[in-house]
Amino acid sequence: MKNSSVTVPQILSFKSKSLESFSTPLQKKIVALTAYDYLMAKLIDSTEAVDIILVGDSVSTVFQGKKNTLPVTLEEMIYHCRCVVPAVKRALVVGDMPFLSYQVSLSEAVRSAGRLIKEGGVSAVKLEGGENVAEIVAHLVKYDIPVMGHIGLTPQSYHRMGGYKIQGKKTNSPGISTYERILDDALALEKAGVFSIVLEGIPKELAKEITDTVSVPTIGIGAGPECDGQILVTYDLLGMDPDFKPKFVKQYLNGAEVVRKAINEYAREVRGEIFPDSDHSFSLQNRPYLKKKAL
Repeated sequence: MKNSSVTVPQILSFKSKSLESFSTPLQKKIVALTAYDYLMAKLIDSTEAVDIILVGDSVSTVFQGKKNTLPVTLEEMIYHCRCVVPAVKRALVVGDMPFLSYQVSLSEAVRSAGRLIKEGGVSAVKLEGGENVAEIVAHLVKYDIPVMGHIGLTPQSYHRMGGYKIQGKKTNSPGISTYERILDDALALEKAGVFSIVLEGIPKELAKEITDTVSVPTIGIGAGPECDGQILVTYDLLGMDPDFKPKFVKQYLNGAEVVRKAINEYAREVRGEIFPDSDHSFSLQNRPYLKKKAL
């Protein structure tokens, strides 16, 4: 539905018949992407094809060039949320809670989430973890803060996992959460009151079982086709980093090559004195100007 805004209740009710009672733009699958700045958010939202825009803590790696997502601060996340929100008219904007902004205490979690909503302007927050953060999720929900969960490969657990490793194996391995553990995490988050759950880096069979089990929608990234929706880092699907091509990302554009070509063409025209031409220059033609007085 054109120009309709996506809301938390619409996402929460995505899998139920009650969705029919809403005037909703949602379709068969939930589509989500990331954005960290005004122009990209405006472009994404202008398609009217994206339901959720996540201001992700992946800004740490994508924008800041860090090794993982751990260094990004709450202040930086609020800043990027403030950049994105004014550009968005249709999609639901969700802000990531960075590492140590919610783990210290329940009161700290409420304060951090509240700042993302009040100062950042987002409509909901996302945090990582399962059973270990269920109490935090329930506490936030109690104070009317909508929460999106995130389980499986959780980037803030980078050091515990020993890097970015696929989770959800049937057997115990160092740094790997088991199939059963992740299923329990999903159930704990559902009970705590999340309105959706991101499933990252898990076998498609596990993602399907979780999706079939929980009442809230699942949004996959590297979790196969059976989730209720999908999310990707926008710069990944645009192919902006030729050195980063994970298995779960389909590049819909060779963005890096497009940008390089445009920059090289600009440089060629500047050095060849082709740009700027008359169409891209201002003139005093037909305008009064002062003549130098004769001495």
